[in-house]
Amino acid sequence: MNDVVALTCELIARPSVTPDDAGCQALLADRLQAAGFACEHLRLGEVDNLWATHGTGAPVLVLLGHTDVVPPGPREAWASDPFAPEVRDGVLYGRGAADMKGSVAAFVVAAEQFVAAHPGHPGTLAVLLTSDEEGDAIDGVRRVADLFRERGQGIDWCITGEPSSTAVLGDLLRVGRRGSLSGTLTVKGVQGHVAYPHKARNPIHLAAPALAALTARHWDDGFESFPPTSLQVSNIHAGTGANNVIPGELQVLFNLRYNPHWNAPKLESAITAMLDAHALDYTLKWHRSGEPFYTPEGTLRSVARDVLGEFAGAAPEESTGGGTSDARFIAPLGAQCIEVGPVNASIHQVNENVSVADLQALPALYQRLIERLLA
Repeated sequence: MNDVVALTCELIARPSVTPDDAGCQALLADRLQAAGFACEHLRLGEVDNLWATHGTGAPVLVLLGHTDVVPPGPREAWASDPFAPEVRDGVLYGRGAADMKGSVAAFVVAAEQFVAAHPGHPGTLAVLLTSDEEGDAIDGVRRVADLFRERGQGIDWCITGEPSSTAVLGDLLRVGRRGSLSGTLTVKGVQGHVAYPHKARNPIHLAAPALAALTARHWDDGFESFPPTSLQVSNIHAGTGANNVIPGELQVLFNLRYNPHWNAPKLESAITAMLDAHALDYTLKWHRSGEPFYTPEGTLRSVARDVLGEFAGAAPEESTGGGTSDARFIAPLGAQCIEVGPVNASIHQVNENVSVADLQALPALYQRLIERLLA
């Protein structure tokens, strides 16, 4: 079996449901140390993080990935055990095959091959792995980035192995991500009998005009390659389940995906002002998942465009779409960040999979990127 396929299978066989690493990073650290990397295990809270470096000084190129996976769901929904990797008709199946144990395995193989070919390369090649990307993302790269700030650890370029391709390997280059901000709005009312509304205050009725204003607001027209900012209500809950009781409280969950026109404090202030204008009795709790980041035209983006074009046979689409990634914590350190990985069609789904041919090609793609930047 090809080395990267075998290593990916070893990782899939470890049921590393977030935030449990299940021994993945120890396995990878052993290989990287044997290749000459200095490995530092950063156990932060209940989360395992690995920082492996080869070489010294600038420029610093980081290969960023995660070893944790989302839960597989019911075993009976899968055609085979999600943690027993299986190749069928040229496709590798298993939880994490695409998101993102395949990329992590390819990172390690590419790093091994690069330092073997260029033992005295300029700058620093680093691999940063976490087991807290699919979960709360508190004690993973977010805290590692804080640690790097304290140490004065600089990063020039970061390649994240998130599954970015859409149809064929290398057809999309992600050059940024939107920010994500979630809110939990609780509107207070007075519970009562529906036949006596004058003795109650219905929080649903009170909140409806404010919610209509929030969802109708035009936030912006987009930013360069970013789409317009969007607010989406994801859940509304109120009442006792009885149709003759006016509820005493309404809870609304919502999320904003926003471009660099905004940051979390500005959005929080704007939304609070809108709610205050409706004179609601409310509380609002925020969760800041991460600010938007964007890599403008420069060395990293230019090199990646060329390399992906070689592999895909055409220039890649350059996109800021999708959700969020751990690159949002690395970009504020001053790093240029891109995302390059396999096809994402099956991620987080039952029967998650990756093409064996794509997986076998991935180390060469990453190695070519590293060589263009450090060799």
